[in-house]
Amino acid sequence: MAKVYKQVPFAAIVPSPQTENEGMVTGNWRFLRPVVDKGQCTECKTCYIYCPDACVNWAKDDGISFNLKYCKGCGICSNVCPVGAIARVPELDFDE
Repeated sequence: MAKVYKQVPFAAIVPSPQTENEGMVTGNWRFLRPVVDKGQCTECKTCYIYCPDACVNWAKDDGISFNLKYCKGCGICSNVCPVGAIARVPELDFDE
């Protein structure tokens, strides 16, 4: 029986996903969670620029938040924050 393969696009470039894929959730690898002190945050968006997984969300009303479903806890956001507004807190300190 012959196998049917999907045709690979030119240069193996595939379109970006438009919806969330539950099979690709990677936030459960994390053992340190980023927590932002919104009173100290200047909303410079440096964390947003440096996040390799695009987990930093910015809203005009709420400020900076993190998409914890995909955040791996690498700590880049807390390292590049110029005012030290992002702390890394152990996951075991949270109930959920």
